[in-house]
Amino acid sequence: MTSAVTSKPARSSFRWMICGLLFLATVIAYVDRGVLAYLEKTLEGIIGFNSRQYSYMTSAFSLAYAIGLVSAGRLTDRLGTRKGFAIAMVIWSLAAMSPGMVSSTLAFGFAMFFLGLGEAANFPACIKTVAEWFPKSQRALATGYFNSGANIGAIVVPIVVPFLAFALGWRGAFIACGALGFVWLAAWLLLYNKPEAHARVSPAELAFIKSDPPERINSVPWLRIIPMRETWAFALGKFFSDPPWWFYLFWLPRYLQETFHLDMAENRLPIITVYLISTVGSVAGGWLSGVMLKTGRSLNFARKTTLLICAVAVLPVLYAPYSHSLWMVVALVGLAMAAHQGWSANLFTLTSDMFPKAAVASVVGFGGMLGAVGNSLFQLAAGEVVSLTHSYLPLFLFCGLAYLLALALVHVLAPRLAPAKLD
Repeated sequence: MTSAVTSKPARSSFRWMICGLLFLATVIAYVDRGVLAYLEKTLEGIIGFNSRQYSYMTSAFSLAYAIGLVSAGRLTDRLGTRKGFAIAMVIWSLAAMSPGMVSSTLAFGFAMFFLGLGEAANFPACIKTVAEWFPKSQRALATGYFNSGANIGAIVVPIVVPFLAFALGWRGAFIACGALGFVWLAAWLLLYNKPEAHARVSPAELAFIKSDPPERINSVPWLRIIPMRETWAFALGKFFSDPPWWFYLFWLPRYLQETFHLDMAENRLPIITVYLISTVGSVAGGWLSGVMLKTGRSLNFARKTTLLICAVAVLPVLYAPYSHSLWMVVALVGLAMAAHQGWSANLFTLTSDMFPKAAVASVVGFGGMLGAVGNSLFQLAAGEVVSLTHSYLPLFLFCGLAYLLALALVHVLAPRLAPAKLD
């Protein structure tokens, strides 16, 4: 579907179908990156890597994610979301399948590197799509919906991966999960087009999508974006708040297995429960700022108040390394991850609040790159801390306090969330 069609439906809500595709892409991304984390303890005995080498693999993913985000956002702005997202899905699906075809620690590291390179396009493309398909009043909610795919993907991993590993072997588990991307790709190419050219978008829905004041800027040079305070407000927010999420994603299965002496089967329910709890946060965070806007609060108040609530809700996770109760740790980490998802939905939305659609993917790409750099450094630190001290306390300490620091920087750099002066 690549051209406008004259007949239009009388009523439609097709923007939510597009949001559903973004949700599914995010689910697949988190399934693909979660397979290694869930099988890590098993693969230690087969491939022969240790905690320090595992941190090199996760850091390779994060480093590639950073590199990919620099170009992915800009590429998406240039090619458009339809082509840009399709190319990225092919790259990351092939990379996700590749660990099933190799047998060395170095090869696993390369596979994770290319997985990060491809998956880097997911969030820039998703945020740009939301900016194209939703007015500002619904963008945080739409972002919350598709971002909840991260939680669902993480829930799918402990349910599906053990079954696939049993039925197909650990190699088959990687290959089967990676192949999901090609199924999504077919649906994306069949269903996606810009709203003004889409046959299934009614005139009323299109008018609602376009209800914000028209933007006068159609192209923004890369070098114009980088020096802006608004760009750095988002980027530094990502730098400090991304590492906690990735710590839980890559290290929580290992932490629970080591601390509470669980095997792979026993670890399944705690991991599923953590992500079930966290699913609520993504939608709730987007909903909360939307409600504030509807009641007449300013955009600045609505976004930052929601960010503050999320940052405070993370703080109880500071008790997690002191707890000897498995389910207390599950509850604390689940709450922290739910708060992170609410935080993330609003932080991503700041880009479309402050920048025109033509610059959104580039800003998200740059900020995501800085977040991935922060995560890469944190992954290396995590490997060293665990290897040398056999303690996770310093890591949980950072994860509990990072959001308040990030919010302070966002406020200093963008005190009013005013539109960036690009013209």
